[in-house]
Amino acid sequence: MKLERVEIVHVAIPLVTPFRTSFGTMTTKDTFLLHVVTDEAEGWSEFAADPEPLYCSEFVAGAEIVLRDFLLPRVAALPHLTTAALAPATAKIKGHELAKAALETAVLDAELRAYGMPLATYLGAVRDRVPAGVSVGIKNSVPELLDDVERYLAEGYVRIKLKIEPGWDVEPVRAVRERFGAGLPLQVDANTAYTLGDVEHLRRLDEFGLLLIEEPLEENNLHAHARLQQRLATPVCLDESLHHARDTASAIAMDACRVVNVKPARVGGYLEARRVHDVAHAHGVPVWCGGMLETGIGRAPNLALAALPGFTLPGDTSASSRYFAEDITEPFVLEDGHLPVPTTPGIGVKPLPDALRRFTRERRDLYAA
Repeated sequence: MKLERVEIVHVAIPLVTPFRTSFGTMTTKDTFLLHVVTDEAEGWSEFAADPEPLYCSEFVAGAEIVLRDFLLPRVAALPHLTTAALAPATAKIKGHELAKAALETAVLDAELRAYGMPLATYLGAVRDRVPAGVSVGIKNSVPELLDDVERYLAEGYVRIKLKIEPGWDVEPVRAVRERFGAGLPLQVDANTAYTLGDVEHLRRLDEFGLLLIEEPLEENNLHAHARLQQRLATPVCLDESLHHARDTASAIAMDACRVVNVKPARVGGYLEARRVHDVAHAHGVPVWCGGMLETGIGRAPNLALAALPGFTLPGDTSASSRYFAEDITEPFVLEDGHLPVPTTPGIGVKPLPDALRRFTRERRDLYAA
């Protein structure tokens, strides 16, 4: 393939309800789509981070600069454009995994469309549908939380994840367990909100039979998570701390985590995400696919990834209606607690022109041959 044009499409889509974590509260999915045009096919992707660098160091405006000034010039210089060539071409640019992931995914979408191959086939998927969990943000009260959990279970979600922070942890978890029973697959996500000084408090969560506690301590501190895991019966799951397959292997060897959350954008794209999966799967460590409140453009390829054999826990691959009254693609609809894996070439979806037009704030070219 030859690169002809790369367009950035800044979108803002209202969430059906505010989504609160220990980082802050989101009311709108405000990000950009990347549209890659080659001489053989077009591809789409979604930048996973937010306008502010709160979840991670990357943010919307910064990623645009990195793409325009550093990544795209190197990719445009390739004599033959292939997805496999992107990582070596951009290796000298330190970090910026989410920006690299957006570019890689759009190119991969175009390349697979040119071949007529679905992403699920390319990655090695073994299922045609995946179980869907749901992430429940921090609420103003326990009764409000219980109402939300009850609604999501009625909709068919097979696993509940509760966002927690100091002051909102043991009691909400206890209330959910008492209301919905010990059989409910339940996990918590702290988004780095605790320290090792909180270990005795976090041990109180052991009595609730949780699937895991996700990223309880500061990110990238594998040693601290290993020390915490020694004191907890609940499996520690790492998210923000894992940036590629190498540190995933290190974390597993140190017993810093006993479950791995794979977010493709966080590790630089779906090729590295598959390697993370392979490392964890080879060591018998359960893997699940995290979410970043994606539109359908980001949700579709996540479903393909979540169909790999090592993804043995339900992910945050919720239905479109969990976050949006209207998505920019055809909606993903929950059926018997599962979502279908796209089967058409590439990532399997494209933006709906009318919806994309309504939610677009700005469009501009980042590269033109």
